[in-house]
Amino acid sequence: MKTSEQGFRVAVAGASSLLGKELLNVLEEHHFPFSRLLTFSDDDDELELPILDLREGSHASVIDEHVTAAELDFAFIAARSRQMPSFLDPAQASDRGRSACFIIDLSNGALGEEPAEAQGRRKVLSVPFLDHCFPPGKRQENSESRNYVSAHPATIVISSLLLRLAARFPLKGAVAHIFTPASEVGSHGIEELQKQTVNLLSFQKVPRKVFGAQLAFNLLSRPGGRGGSELLGLESSLRSQLKEYLRGRVPLPALHLFQVPVFYSLGVSLFVETVEPEGAEKAAEALQGKRIQMRRRSQDSPTQVEAAGSENILVDSVTADPDHPTGLWIWAVADNLRLAALNAVEVAESLRHRIAL
Repeated sequence: MKTSEQGFRVAVAGASSLLGKELLNVLEEHHFPFSRLLTFSDDDDELELPILDLREGSHASVIDEHVTAAELDFAFIAARSRQMPSFLDPAQASDRGRSACFIIDLSNGALGEEPAEAQGRRKVLSVPFLDHCFPPGKRQENSESRNYVSAHPATIVISSLLLRLAARFPLKGAVAHIFTPASEVGSHGIEELQKQTVNLLSFQKVPRKVFGAQLAFNLLSRPGGRGGSELLGLESSLRSQLKEYLRGRVPLPALHLFQVPVFYSLGVSLFVETVEPEGAEKAAEALQGKRIQMRRRSQDSPTQVEAAGSENILVDSVTADPDHPTGLWIWAVADNLRLAALNAVEVAESLRHRIAL
């Protein structure tokens, strides 16, 4: 296909979305070896980025119809789109087989919700740094799939906490409350929350198109509008992802999502019940590991604002429930955009050896 000096040919669909922009930043910051970067967007409010050819140092535009899956190595899907680029058509991947590119979906469902087997292609849910520490078994070993789903940040946070705890002592059950930021809805959510905040402070009517209600200075357990459907879809997707990824290794947590007046970063309040009483200190020791940054009791509790821009999951000191001897409370925050983009890039890194150079 090419020499290793040239690097990989990469496309990003939804590049002008919040997640797409973060993905481009992570690709650059982590020096992902690409020789050609194609970006696509169908958002009329955003400028479309051109092809960037690093070998020639030149910029040129390209028509979607002129790009095929066989001309790419990796295609990231950073946002659902009214019309996806033609090279992401499943028919191309099935017809060209191993010559097709790897598709990595971080858009929460752009590859479709129907079973992968029904499409004639298998979608692999992946969290590389967790897969290394806690191998998921034969499900992903020697997979020939070209279609990968990068797990949602909430899936990554909850799985990281539960798998680490379960490696030290048996768990009986878990409940997770997920506090989602406006950025989960995209730039329109950010814009509406900003306008709501400004208008409330100036005693003007607040816009409600995205969230269907006042989100500023408020918390919504069941928002309306576009945000409500996004939240319901995300909750359903998270249930499916956790069930698929955890695969019985730990008890499947009950979960509920809340829309909070925060622009970036998600928060997770996790209640875990162990089989036998375990001290909070032992639980905190068990949680130590890659991408986890623990706080001591003498330090301030981590906040969603503080997590923005960080690649780590910030975890507060574990608290034992005074009325439930086997109950533990864990508070964790993470930058939803950064963690999603980082995991997608690490998925691509884990697949590099499967590309003929």
